[in-house]
Amino acid sequence: MQFDEIVAVRRSNAAWRLLRADNAPLLLSFLGRVFVDDNVREISESALVSLLDEELYSLNERLGEGTYPRSPKAYLDEWSAADTAWLRKYYVIESDEPHYDATPAVERAVAWVRSLRDRDFVGTESRLKTVLELLRQIVYGTTTDAEVRLAELRRRRAELDAEIEAAERGEFQVLDATSRRERYQQFADIARALLSDFREVETNFRTLDRQMRERIATWRGTKGELLDEIVGSRNVISDSDQGRSFQAFYDLLLSADRLDELDELVRHAQGLDEVADSDIRLTNIHHDWLDAGTRAQDTVRRLSEQLRRFLDDQAWLENRRVMDLLRSIESSAYAIRDRRVDDFAQEIDSPAPSVNLPLERPLYRPAAAVEVASEGIEEGEAQGASEALFEQIHVDPAPLIDGVRRALRRSGQVTLAEVLAERPLEQGLAELVTYLSLTDDGFGKVFDESADETVSWTDESGGRRVARVPRVIYTRPSPTASPTAGPTVNPTADPTAPDQETR
Repeated sequence: MQFDEIVAVRRSNAAWRLLRADNAPLLLSFLGRVFVDDNVREISESALVSLLDEELYSLNERLGEGTYPRSPKAYLDEWSAADTAWLRKYYVIESDEPHYDATPAVERAVAWVRSLRDRDFVGTESRLKTVLELLRQIVYGTTTDAEVRLAELRRRRAELDAEIEAAERGEFQVLDATSRRERYQQFADIARALLSDFREVETNFRTLDRQMRERIATWRGTKGELLDEIVGSRNVISDSDQGRSFQAFYDLLLSADRLDELDELVRHAQGLDEVADSDIRLTNIHHDWLDAGTRAQDTVRRLSEQLRRFLDDQAWLENRRVMDLLRSIESSAYAIRDRRVDDFAQEIDSPAPSVNLPLERPLYRPAAAVEVASEGIEEGEAQGASEALFEQIHVDPAPLIDGVRRALRRSGQVTLAEVLAERPLEQGLAELVTYLSLTDDGFGKVFDESADETVSWTDESGGRRVARVPRVIYTRPSPTASPTAGPTVNPTADPTAPDQETR
């Protein structure tokens, strides 16, 4: 980096300003613990003020009264000001209380300070292998030469065949303690860095949205050209490089099989003696990834809705301007009409000729006479029983919500099949549909369309009924969780069939 570039970064970069601040230790410790360690992505002002008040009280009591004399609200206002930009202050829908979230500058500053700690072990072998594997993916993943691809695939197959033969003979290499520790250290660094990158992803999404709004607000061309520009780039956020990369990551993470595999691998790796780690954040890092990814998805959705409303407002303003011009023209025409000027007098019968063709008129058609016979009318009787109108089933969702909450106390996520294994269906299809439509602040719900689950119950006649639905995953509470549309279950199965599948 050049001298002038470093000077410019020192003046404008929010992370550098944070490190130079007089209360930098308070900023790094408090914001790092609340927003980075606890992975909080949205918190109300009252809750954050309460946490900061406890922190200031503890510091003043330990370091001396007056060390931090200002009120918690004053500190938050300073940290969220435009010239500091360490906290993002905003309002959420259906709430008149401001909310806060840390900016990427806080993530960078906390990560840089943590990198200053002395490390008793620095691994290099696994990183070299990772570099080689990435280079292979770049080179062989972009080549269009079939011979090159086939040669690489044959080389990998030969290595796998040799490894399989050696394993069949009982000859295989086992990672030593140093290699296991080195690879776990690299996993921990990548996992924490990936979680920290989500805030920067959201910030970049908002930057793309802001650039699109500026283009609309400063447009000087015609309205048709503006619409062509917006329609051509209506997916500017999701079609960006960052948007495509994030969507691929989110689709990969949303797979329940991959989540289960990742959870098993992490717990097994942490159980090894050489890499024994009690960091609960790494144990549940995939749940934090899912929560952060869901929040980023919600951010993209909200930005798209706001952009659409912004375009609707722009169109309304344009239409209003056109109407104002028309009214001005009408007023000028009325003023000229009332002005009796000798040299300006002209009358016309009509602005356009009216043509009426004889054959355009319809021929006369008499109205049809309708005869109504009212003799011999007898009182009818209903065909069928009316008891079915009173045999309605009501399913109370409260016990079902309690059952899901109890299951989530033992695990970070549970499926509908696991919940029903502990609490079988008692009211049949109506209770199953209620499970699919459950909404509660205590948990989130995700539908995995790539996998199916089979649910069975016994009806009133003693027959066994079976329904196949997409996999439903209940997860721990997320601050940005939003209800997800559920699948459709066909309730038209024959209730007399003893073992019938409902799809």
